[in-house]
Amino acid sequence: MWLLLVLLQAAVLPAQLCEAPGGEAAAVRELSARLLGLAGNPARDPDPSVYLALRLAGDHDLREEERYLARLRDAFQRRYGRSLQAAGQLHGHPQWDTTSTEHNTNAEAEWPETGRLALYLLGLRATCPLPEPGPQRLLVTWLKYYLEEDWAGSRRHGQPLTSYYQYSLGVLALCVHRKRVREEVIHRLLAAEHHGRFRHTSGSTVDTEAVAALAFTCLVQERLVGSRLAAELQAARRRVRRRMVEAQDPDGFFGNVYSTPWAMQVFIATNTCRTQPAYGRAMAALLENLDAFTTAATMAQVLPVLYGRSYLDIASMRCQEELDTLMPISAKPPTEMLGNMTVRLVVECPEPRCPQHRLYDRTVSAPAGASLLDVLRAATVQGPPNFTFVTQDTSQGPFLSRVLGMEARQQQRSYWQLLTAPGTSLQMGVADYRPHDGETLILRLSEW
Repeated sequence: MWLLLVLLQAAVLPAQLCEAPGGEAAAVRELSARLLGLAGNPARDPDPSVYLALRLAGDHDLREEERYLARLRDAFQRRYGRSLQAAGQLHGHPQWDTTSTEHNTNAEAEWPETGRLALYLLGLRATCPLPEPGPQRLLVTWLKYYLEEDWAGSRRHGQPLTSYYQYSLGVLALCVHRKRVREEVIHRLLAAEHHGRFRHTSGSTVDTEAVAALAFTCLVQERLVGSRLAAELQAARRRVRRRMVEAQDPDGFFGNVYSTPWAMQVFIATNTCRTQPAYGRAMAALLENLDAFTTAATMAQVLPVLYGRSYLDIASMRCQEELDTLMPISAKPPTEMLGNMTVRLVVECPEPRCPQHRLYDRTVSAPAGASLLDVLRAATVQGPPNFTFVTQDTSQGPFLSRVLGMEARQQQRSYWQLLTAPGTSLQMGVADYRPHDGETLILRLSEW
């Protein structure tokens, strides 16, 4: 009788799919085609997360994906090539070759690129057919080294030099490659989750908690840990998932529209996306807000979950079943708007570093429809007071690094936070966000 009731209930309640409903297939496919169009632009630096999204999609342009992978390899070979060669001569211990590291890439020697290398290794694992294992093994060795160098920051800051987000990505990438991770490395993440250390000044922890939960899930599924540690990882994963459900806002988002796909990957990876109502609400919210995903980086973030995939699916991809039917859609230039707009630009720096606190506060005139970057450029010629800023080019677009001579340094765990008044953090970069007339924009030097 009990079994009959269960079967009847299953028949009455419709099964919830992990991927977007069939009626939204055209919109999801169009988003894939738009990302493919952006990926085909040789002026854009290749981004491993874009390649991952293309590989995890349901439709492909296999030739274009091969071209993109070649560009990624070129970029990483330039960055790591000489160090990899030296590492091979030293039996896979790149940390011993200090001369090669300093001569090859000063930035890597000074600061671990844990997250970037982790994403690239995840991308290599998603390649069909799999690449030759030799260079890949050396990159894995580098990632293990970065995890140790990254943690050296805990002696001063109590957390990794980069972030728990990047640290978790490093553990996840090693796991997807079925490489064992030292238990001490895993316990560092478990302790951070247990003691609530993922939070930073921008408020949301969803992205970091989600990546950590994916790493925990992978370690258990791949049986890379003992039974006692596996039980701890499963308990931590359940806590993360429960917090996400409890924190889901009325609009259906976990944190915000851009962090929601990360949280959804956790439900997919743990096979709870079909039974958890919060997942269905999040999927509906994403589908209603697809126009928020306009850059290659944000498209790459959302596409895997729209196809019902997580980064853990990389380890079990079947190349022979791929559909080679996708055609790229070229990006349309933004619609030109007539007239000008006026925005208020405020620059803040916290005490005691800046006793004055508010360093700049004035209205700036710019063409209607201009980006935040355009507004900053306009401010430089509309003094006094004089306004200055510097950006750094990254794979995800320009990154604001210096304002009014005040530099944000990763080594000092500082960054320029972009907000709209009264205190809403922007989820786009300076080149992507387009202010509206009368808006107040805040550049705040913050710490994480």
